[in-house]
Amino acid sequence: KLRSKYRNEPTEIDGHRFDSIAEARRYMDLKRLQDAGEISQLRLQPRYPIVINGIPVCVYVADFSYIGSTGIVVEDVKGVRTAVYRLKNKLMRAVHGIDITEVGR
Repeated sequence: KLRSKYRNEPTEIDGHRFDSIAEARRYMDLKRLQDAGEISQLRLQPRYPIVINGIPVCVYVADFSYIGSTGIVVEDVKGVRTAVYRLKNKLMRAVHGIDITEVGR
């Protein structure tokens, strides 16, 4: 069996595939919060196009988004902050005004 580059273990819960056990655990936590009414509109892998001066540059795919007590929250479960992730994080702030909430570090 081949190991993944970052030693994450893909996991499936409720028919959803998660890249890691940590991401699957976070999903279960968020699902409990939604069931308790503490958050709403939980979305898995929401896509955010990054367009600059009318030119599509890339797409950032978050792990989760939801509405919490402070408004919209975009989350990414991180084990390793790659160079690509750090760049997309800055682009999300610059283009969409969204600060990504990192979980798991």
